[in-house]
Amino acid sequence: MTFKILTLNNISATGLERLPQDRYEVGDSMESPDAILLRSFKMHDMEIPQSLKAVARAGAGTNNIPVDKLTRLGIPVFNSPGANANAVKELVISGLLLACRNLPQAWDYTRQLEGDDAALAKLVEEGKKKFAGFELPGRTIGVVGLGAIGRMVANTCVALGMKAIGFDPGLTVEGAWQLSAEVRRAESVEEMLPQVDFITFHVPLIDATRHMLNASNIGSLKQGATVLNMARGGVVDDEAICAALDRGELHAYVSDFPTNRTKACSRVIALPHLGASTAEAEDNCAVMVADQLRDFLENGNITNSVNFPAVNMRRGSEHRLVIANLNVPNMVGQISTAMAAGKLNIHDMINQSRGEIAYTVVDTDSAVPESVVENVRGIQGVMMARVL
Repeated sequence: MTFKILTLNNISATGLERLPQDRYEVGDSMESPDAILLRSFKMHDMEIPQSLKAVARAGAGTNNIPVDKLTRLGIPVFNSPGANANAVKELVISGLLLACRNLPQAWDYTRQLEGDDAALAKLVEEGKKKFAGFELPGRTIGVVGLGAIGRMVANTCVALGMKAIGFDPGLTVEGAWQLSAEVRRAESVEEMLPQVDFITFHVPLIDATRHMLNASNIGSLKQGATVLNMARGGVVDDEAICAALDRGELHAYVSDFPTNRTKACSRVIALPHLGASTAEAEDNCAVMVADQLRDFLENGNITNSVNFPAVNMRRGSEHRLVIANLNVPNMVGQISTAMAAGKLNIHDMINQSRGEIAYTVVDTDSAVPESVVENVRGIQGVMMARVL
């Protein structure tokens, strides 16, 4: 069987090489695709092809994808958490150095100097006092969100001699093990604000994270604090930030998501969404999602889906049926009954749920007839059933 993959953005060739040409057709004008590969393309106004089985984003955030709509259609959405973590971490550290040493302002000053070298040297010595900065060791950074990126940022800051405070109500035990023991824990963003010289955000943009730093709480930050946002536009309230900068309460704001408001605001370092813009990050993200997509299409396994449970079952047979359904009572029973009616013997089976969604993988000792698949699809609450 050949799978058709529609690409909505340029995807790293290193990643696409993970999809064998004898089994995959990949292109940007593919009709009736089995899967979509994308980066930042906005899918919300796009008509979803009836043939679609999966969507994979070469990156972490999925705000550009209609996840809820796809979930209702039984379509998993994959991403690549951690694949671009080092790139974003390096940009955050760059932002710290740019801000604390006033490098953008100093660079701009130097570029505008005129005269011969002797005059230039004199102007440099006269002007450099305006750009005196401060050093990082001993300063405290607050890290909001301790996923792959946040953990790397916190650990690197500790290695640079800084103190680190982290906040993440969803921190897993595995994630905690990857954090430096020197990273202190905060119970809320509000608890963190008065203690930090820098605060950096590493959370997705959802209702709970929109304007986490806003007009109501920004005044709790230390005088002269620096705010960094390499996560998503909207996590920080731009109006509140610029107002605080205008009042002289903050030292700087470093953002990877410029707006007309922030790019014109004094002491804002606005970058053109460079977080994952390295060749290494693009390769890592593309390789990760291509491998996940291939494993799903060929084996039905699910890894790093933002809307479906993780499921990984080794093949015990060459005959496999995968099913997505609402997580309601007696689903597995009805599926098993439909398969028994088709005289199928179940060799192995796994069922996992995530919120309102459940996903089942069934290996059988013989081929699954189309009539059985249709009967399973006819069960109320089943959104997708597919033979592999």
